[in-house]
Amino acid sequence: MNISLVGRHIELSDANKEHILHSIDTLDKYHLDLISVNAVTSMNERKKGVSIEFTINIAGKNTIVITQRSDDLYAAVDLAIDRAQKALRRLHDKESDHRHVGINEAKAAAATPIDLHAISEGMEDEIVPTELILYKPQEVGEIIEKLKESSKVFEVFMDIEGKMRVMYKRNDGKFGLY
Repeated sequence: MNISLVGRHIELSDANKEHILHSIDTLDKYHLDLISVNAVTSMNERKKGVSIEFTINIAGKNTIVITQRSDDLYAAVDLAIDRAQKALRRLHDKESDHRHVGINEAKAAAATPIDLHAISEGMEDEIVPTELILYKPQEVGEIIEKLKESSKVFEVFMDIEGKMRVMYKRNDGKFGLY
């Protein structure tokens, strides 16, 4: 990471430079690929204060620019670094979101054996036999009336002759009988 310290209308002492460099070093904890950090300190005679501007260049991301004004240089640096850490934390959290799978998890998932026989058995349709309960033989006319009154599409019943039959509604509004 390239670090550049510039003082405009102000001379930076060694203690000031050390404080700014130490503050910039705290930005490495987010494990982002920081290309460069430029710190420009300037004295504003009209407003009687110090302003510091951090320009942080990150590989593959937008540049982050943070400007902070204060009466004290150390306070301005601390406030600006806090804002920079907040912005970098947001970027880090976006990258390390729970939806992303790390390389180690992907390798572990690829190394686990797959039982294709068990998967194919699980995908087969299962037919569960049920016992049909028929109370009494019914006529076709009764079943037609039941289907008209209900929202059912078909009805299974025993007719007068003892045969199992299926009455169903057709798309054209008529009824079919098996």
